[in-house]
Amino acid sequence: MTPDNSGLQAVRARAYALAESGRFSNAHAVEQALIAEGWPQAGAALQSDYARKAISEKCQAAAKAH
Repeated sequence: MTPDNSGLQAVRARAYALAESGRFSNAHAVEQALIAEGWPQAGAALQSDYARKAISEKCQAAAKAH
């Protein structure tokens, strides 16, 4: 695993945690929160449609659970 890849994985892990918190409605809101927290690779980590869809689904599931 390259350092860049591990950095992107760390950002994605944080994004999933934020999405599961129930405080965000979609992937864009999670991305903005990551940027506000100072994650410089937030855009790159959430670039794929798969990642954005997974985060949005976690946001929706968390909203229903809370």
